[in-house]
Amino acid sequence: MPLTDHFPPSLPASLEGRLTTRLPSESDVEPLAGLLATAQREHTPEGIVDEDSLRSQLVGLKSWSRREIVVVPAAADGSPTEDEDPLAWLALEDRARGRTDLQFVIAREAPEREALAAALMEWAVEVGGSFARHRGVESTQMSCDTYELDVDRASLLRAAGYEMVRTWLHMRRPVTADEADGGPEPRQGTRVRPVHRHESGLPVAQDVRTVHRMLEESFADHWGSYRESFAEFVQRLIETPEEAAWDHWWIAEIEREEMWLPAGGLVAARMPATPALGEGTYLEYLGVHRSARGHGIAKSLLGAAIRDAAERGRTHVDLEVDADSPTGADGLYESMGWATHERTQSWHSSAPAHASRLLEPPTD
Repeated sequence: MPLTDHFPPSLPASLEGRLTTRLPSESDVEPLAGLLATAQREHTPEGIVDEDSLRSQLVGLKSWSRREIVVVPAAADGSPTEDEDPLAWLALEDRARGRTDLQFVIAREAPEREALAAALMEWAVEVGGSFARHRGVESTQMSCDTYELDVDRASLLRAAGYEMVRTWLHMRRPVTADEADGGPEPRQGTRVRPVHRHESGLPVAQDVRTVHRMLEESFADHWGSYRESFAEFVQRLIETPEEAAWDHWWIAEIEREEMWLPAGGLVAARMPATPALGEGTYLEYLGVHRSARGHGIAKSLLGAAIRDAAERGRTHVDLEVDADSPTGADGLYESMGWATHERTQSWHSSAPAHASRLLEPPTD
């Protein structure tokens, strides 16, 4: 049976009897991965979709922090069909207090595509407003990322009242086998080490807290920064196993008054191989505590990641950086061999808090 126990968007009258919505199911993972990959490859030929991560978002642990729907053809009685692939998907993540992340894809062949997109975006505002009310804030920032070359997606966001607010550089550096024994070493009085782990492979709790604190404090003066509690940080790690590759976490330390104090942290993950590229390493987060800037901490952390990638036989290390970073991080990356290979954009809108029908009991 299709999963229909949800508060649906109001689709245009012209689509009544043609399309309807339901909750995602396990059977949607493969067709939605194909739909996302098709949309991505219109502007990024090497684009890939991780089905395991998508499965978690649709029906796994990641779905717990999201409200989402798929759009499917309607059966003769108006109910969702079970044997036809989704034509669209929209998901809202309650990312943090006052922040909601939006993901969506709409097939090119979907009927009345622009009207359908407008209806889904209106539903997104309804959901975002309910998140804001639950969080006890007056509104939530609605955030959606797009590739710079994806003019279609940008057009749909602009029509829904979103504004492009930031550009991000996606940078790549090739890695060679001989770099396993080279690269920049930490300056005197600083050092870099992997997080300490128990015999089970899980990290020592204090090191997880240290990395969280380094990231929170280092990004406090960056654009778009928001507070993520330690509990939220840990929950996201549980939901996202690819970010919990503990052998890809490093802590930088600096010596002060004969004590080694935390100075920065780096969280990385494995990138699956593509037809054109081998396996790579992706730098999820790199933060240097503001009190430790100017001591080569970032370069030392990057050196550790490069050496590790070379030891693992990987071909490249990728990262993302704010095009207008106040620390000039892109200049550091360029000096160490990174080059921009694509750009993405952040688009923002807002949703006011309200008493949502999503939370109200049914009436007689």
